Amino acid sequence: MSRPRGFSDLAGQRVGIWGLGIEGRAAQRALLAVGVTPVLVDDARLDDPDVLVTTEGGLEALATCQVVLKSPGISKYRDDVEQLRHAGVNVTSALAVWLAGTDRSRVIAVTGTKGKSTTTSLITFMLGTIGIPAVSAGNIGVPPYDPDADLGAQMIVLEVSSFQACDIRDSPAIVAITSLGEDHIDWHGSRENYHRDKLSLTHAEGEHTTLLANSAELTQRESEFGGEVRISGSDEAKLATSLGLLGEHNARNVSLALAVTSHVSRHNLETTRAAVEENCTSYSALPGRFSLVCERDGVSFIDDGLATSPLPVIAALQICGDSPVSLLVGGFDRGVDYQGLVDAISNRSAKTQIFTFGPAGKRIAELCESGDSLSFDTFEEAVRAACARTSSGFVLFSPAAPSFDEYKNWLQRSLHFRDVVWSPGTELNRRPAHYE
Repeated sequence: MSRPRGFSDLAGQRVGIWGLGIEGRAAQRALLAVGVTPVLVDDARLDDPDVLVTTEGGLEALATCQVVLKSPGISKYRDDVEQLRHAGVNVTSALAVWLAGTDRSRVIAVTGTKGKSTTTSLITFMLGTIGIPAVSAGNIGVPPYDPDADLGAQMIVLEVSSFQACDIRDSPAIVAITSLGEDHIDWHGSRENYHRDKLSLTHAEGEHTTLLANSAELTQRESEFGGEVRISGSDEAKLATSLGLLGEHNARNVSLALAVTSHVSRHNLETTRAAVEENCTSYSALPGRFSLVCERDGVSFIDDGLATSPLPVIAALQICGDSPVSLLVGGFDRGVDYQGLVDAISNRSAKTQIFTFGPAGKRIAELCESGDSLSFDTFEEAVRAACARTSSGFVLFSPAAPSFDEYKNWLQRSLHFRDVVWSPGTELNRRPAHYE
C-alpha cells in the first residue's frame, strides 16, 4: 500500500504493533479508534496473552501485515526489521503516520544529542508568555497520536529522538536542532549513521524552517541540513540564569527557544525576550537536568541523571568551574566513545574524583589514567562512597550512560540517587519543592 497519511488510512488494513511500551500502547488505542485490531508483538514476554513474543511466532505474524508500527527502541538496522521490509511489509512508526496526517503547520519538532527536553519545555513556556497556547509532546510528554492526549493547544512542541527521526517522511513546520554529538551507537551502528538519522528530520518532505543552535558543531555543518536554515542568536546567559538554568549549553538552549518563539509569533527578539523576562519566575526547570538535590556541609549534590551521553557530562563539568567534583558515571554500555569525556576530566584544574558503576563505568575507568578513580558493582555503592569521600564542591551524578543495566528508566535511577543522599544521617539544608 502507499504510505499511510494518518491513522484513518490504516482502516481495513492488517496492521502490527512491534513493541508494547508507552508508544506501543498509545498506537494500539489510536488503531482501535479507527476500527483496527492490531497484531501485537514484543521482544519480551509480557503478562498479556494477546502479545506474541518476537522469536516465538511474533515475527512470522508481523510478516502477514501490510503495515507494522515499530517501537522507537527497535533499531531499523536489525536483521529481523530488514527481513520484514524485504517481505514487502511497510515498517514505519506511529509518530510518522501521525505526522503525515496532521496539520504540520502546528508542529515544532526539537531534536539534538543534548538539550532536547529543556528546549522543548522552554519553547512551550515561551510561546505561552506571548499568548500562543502550546503543549509539549513526544518524549517529553505523551505520544501525540494517543487518543487520550489533549492537543487542543495552538502549537504542538514535539521532542523527537534519533530513533524516531529516521522514520519521519513529512516535516513539521519548524525543526529545531540543539546539538550534534555522539549517542546511541548500539542502535544506529555507527557515528555516521547516527548523524545521518538525526539530520534526516531536516530533509523530510514539505517546506519547513530549520533553526540551529549557535554552536560551532552545528554552524560548521550548516550545508548538511535541509529546509530553510537559520541560526539562532548569541547565547542568552542572563535570561537562562533568570529561568533557573545554568551553564553555557543552557544559554544556547534559551537562545534557540527564543529564536523559535520569535519565528512562530512573528514578534522580534526584543519583544519576545521582554515577555519571557516578565514571566521567568513561573518557569519550572525539568528534573534530572543539573538539578540541585541538596546542599550540606559545603557540598552541593546535583542530579544530572538525564545526561546519558558524554556531551552533557562535559557541559556539567564546565558548570562546576574550578570547584572540586566527585563525578558519578556509568550504567548500560551502548558503545559510545568516552575518550572525549576522559580528556575533559583530566584537563580540569580542580580535583576530580571519579566513582564508576555498571559496564559503561568499567570502560570509563579503564580509560582514566588518573589513580583518583574507584569502581563499584552497583550504583548505590558508588553514591554512598562519593558522599562519604566528598568534603567540598560537588557530588555530581551525571552518568554519561543509560540506566538499563540496573533500572527501568532514568527517573528510577535519579530517584534512587536522591533517596541515598536523603537517607538517615544526611539531613537537608534545602529540598526543592518539585521533589516532594
